[in-house]
Amino acid sequence: MSGLFVTISCSVLISAICNIRAEYVGSRRQVYICKPLTTSLIIALAIISVPATASQYGILVVLALLFCLAGDIFLMLPQDRFIPGLVSFLIAHLLYIGAFVSRAGFHLTPIVFAPFLIFAGSMLIILWPHLAQMKVPVTIYLIVILMMGWQAAEQWNYLQSRSAAIAALGAISFMISDSLLALDRFRAPFFSARGMVLGSYFLAQWLIALSVSA
Repeated sequence: MSGLFVTISCSVLISAICNIRAEYVGSRRQVYICKPLTTSLIIALAIISVPATASQYGILVVLALLFCLAGDIFLMLPQDRFIPGLVSFLIAHLLYIGAFVSRAGFHLTPIVFAPFLIFAGSMLIILWPHLAQMKVPVTIYLIVILMMGWQAAEQWNYLQSRSAAIAALGAISFMISDSLLALDRFRAPFFSARGMVLGSYFLAQWLIALSVSA
């Protein structure tokens, strides 16, 4: 792992911690700086990790991260931009699915698929009574993140490589982050939500960026 990668990764960690702290102390200025900065640094990691041959996987991961950055900006604005943020992350997940499938093909292994189906189904059951007019968009989003995590796991199962393992861990961390965000927003807010959501989110993005060069 190059010195530049380590340096940027340390910067990601510091910026993420500052962002989480700012959320709790109510410093919106620091949030506006640190949240997009953290994702931008992760994008830089992915870019420097893309091989000279510009692999399809690496390009799709970078594009997905750019849409995540757009989603970050929408969700941190003072006005309610939840739908544009949701759409941005939906596109990002579709790009991640494309990235995972580009390396391993599309697979359906029942023992790999079952845990993701159970998880997504359980989340939908828990959230359904609280979704009101958001039932359709949240259901679509759940299906997409189910496919994202599932195909990342299928890639790991098929390739058995370090890179695929890191990507799968990142995808699962992303699912956890999105699920915690949904529980906090639609079911019942809880104090540790922001730290847990952002911590698992930035970890997910960093792991997926790392998988480009691993």
